[in-house]
Amino acid sequence: MLGGRRLAAAIAAVLGLGTGAASFASDAPDSEASEPGADVGATARPLTAEVGVEWAVGTHDGDSQKLELRIEPTLRLDLPGNFQLGAIGRLRGDGFDRLEPGAPRELDVAPFSRPVDFGDRVAIELRELYVQGKIGPAWLRAGKQQVVWGQSDGLKVLDVIDPQDFREFILPSFEDSRIPLWTLNTEIPIGATQLQLLWIPDSSAHHLPPQDGTFAFTAPRLVGPRPPPGIAVDLRSPDLPDDGLRDSDAGARLTTFWHGFDLSVNALWHWDDIPIPYRSIDLSGAVPTVVVEPGYRRTAVLGGSASNAFGNLTVRAEAAYTTRRFLPTDDRDDRDGVAQTGELGTVLGFDWYGIPETLLSAQLFQTWLTSHPAGLLRDRIDTNVTLLARRQFRNETLTIETIWIHNLNQGDGLVRPKVSYELRGDLQVWFGVDLFYGTRNGVFGEFGSDDRVVLGFEWGI
Repeated sequence: MLGGRRLAAAIAAVLGLGTGAASFASDAPDSEASEPGADVGATARPLTAEVGVEWAVGTHDGDSQKLELRIEPTLRLDLPGNFQLGAIGRLRGDGFDRLEPGAPRELDVAPFSRPVDFGDRVAIELRELYVQGKIGPAWLRAGKQQVVWGQSDGLKVLDVIDPQDFREFILPSFEDSRIPLWTLNTEIPIGATQLQLLWIPDSSAHHLPPQDGTFAFTAPRLVGPRPPPGIAVDLRSPDLPDDGLRDSDAGARLTTFWHGFDLSVNALWHWDDIPIPYRSIDLSGAVPTVVVEPGYRRTAVLGGSASNAFGNLTVRAEAAYTTRRFLPTDDRDDRDGVAQTGELGTVLGFDWYGIPETLLSAQLFQTWLTSHPAGLLRDRIDTNVTLLARRQFRNETLTIETIWIHNLNQGDGLVRPKVSYELRGDLQVWFGVDLFYGTRNGVFGEFGSDDRVVLGFEWGI
C-alpha cells in the first residue's frame, strides 16, 4: 500500500477523529491537571494511584487483542510561594503484544517525550510533570501537560493542541489518548475575559500503529493509492522538527461569558501533527520504486466555540479553520503526490437532560475543503453524526450507555454499548462491545474484522 503506516496519518485531517469515542463515557474526560487553576495541592494524600486492567477479545476469531495492566501514580505537592507541583506517571504492560507487535518505534514523538520501553510489552511514561501557581493576577503552569480546547465529544474539532495516540484507533478516552506536551501555559484575566497564551517547544506528532498492528489503517482514502504491480515502495521515517526554539508552536485563546453563552476565540500556529506523504519515483534500480518521504509543515488554526443551556437542553458549537492541509492524491500528473487545501471543521451538538438520570446527546460533524484538486481520495464535504444514550441507576452506581458514530459519506460506523458498575467509591468494573460496520474502504469499516468484547476494572489507591 502506498505510504503504508505513515500515510495513514491523514485520518486525523480527513475526519477529525482525533479523540477516543469512549470519551462519551464521561462528561468531563479531561484530567484534573488539564486546566490552569486546578488546586493540585488541596489533598491530604499527596501520592495516589490508579490501577486498571482491560481485556479485549476479538469476536470474529476469539483471539485476545490485549490484556493490559495500567498503573498511574499521581503526585500533588504544595510548594513555597503558593505554588504546586503535579506529576502523573504510567506503567503499561500488555500480555499479548498485538496492538504494536515487537518493540515500539515511536519516531513520531519527540525523544524527550517518548515512553521508555522494556522489551516488547512493557513501557514507562511520564504523562505530566508541571509546576503551577499565580504570579500577580496571572495563572501559570509550566511543564509537561495536557491542554484542552473545545467541548465536542467523541471526535475533535478544536482539540488540536496535543497530538493523538492511534494504537487503538479512536477507542481509548480523551485523557488516555492525548500525548501531553512540554508547554508554558498562562491565563491572564482582562476584565470579564480570560486570555490564555501557550508556548510549546515540544515537536511530538500523532503516534500511528505499525502495519502489522491490530488497528493499522488500510482504507485507501487514508493510506493513499495502491502502487501498480511490480512497483516497490520505499517508506522512509518522518523528519520530525527538532529545533526547540525555532520550531516551537504558539497559541492563544480568549474566553468569556456573554448573555448566557460561554464563548471562546482560538488561534494556534503549529506544525501539523499529520505527516505529509511526499512521494517520488526512483528509476535507478532494477525495479521502479516509489519513494515516500513523510514531512511536516506549518499551518494555522483559527476558530471558536459557543455553548448555552436552555432548560434541559444544552447547545454546543465549534468551528476551526486550518489554513493549510496537505492530503494524498492519486493524480498521476502530481509530481509529489500531495495536494494543498484549506479545511473548515464544524460541530453542532445537543445534550438533553429532560429524563431523570438520563443523557441523550446528538452531534453533527462536518469538514469542508476550500478546494478539491483532481485525484483527492476523499469528498469535498465529509459528514459524521454521533448519538449517545446514557442512563444511570442505583444512585448513579450503575451506568448503561450506547454510543453510535456514523459516517454519511462512506456509510460505515462504530457502535459501542457498555455497562459499568461502581462496586465502591474507588473500584469500578465494566463490560463493553466495540462493533464496526461498513466496507473495508471506509474509515470505520476497515476494522470490520476487529470487533471485540472488552472487560475491565479500575481501582483507586
